[in-house]
Amino acid sequence: MLNFIAVLLVCQLIGEAVHKASGLSLPGPVIGMIILFIGLLIRGGVPQELGSLAKGLLDHLALLFVPAGVGVISHAEALGQTGPALLTALVPVVDLQRQQHT
Repeated sequence: MLNFIAVLLVCQLIGEAVHKASGLSLPGPVIGMIILFIGLLIRGGVPQELGSLAKGLLDHLALLFVPAGVGVISHAEALGQTGPALLTALVPVVDLQRQQHT
C-alpha cells in the first residue's frame, strides 16, 4: 500500500512541476490526476491495492474539510453575507451524495 501512496504523491509532484514549468491554468493536482489516469489506461486497469487505497481515502474525505470548516466559522460575518448562495449550492450536492450512498 505504501508503494501506491508514493505513486499518488509522485503523480501530484509531477503535476505541480508541469504546472509551474508550463504556466498552464490547470492546477498541479489536476495535472497529476491526468498523469495517473493515463498511466492506468496504459496499464489496462486499476490494481486491486490502489483501488483499496482510493476507497479508504474517499471514505475519510470529509475529514479533510474540517480545517476549511474552522476557517468558515472564524469568518462568520462573510458567511452571513454569502450564506444563501452557499446553501443554494450545498443542498443539491448533499442530496446527490446521500442518494449515492443509499
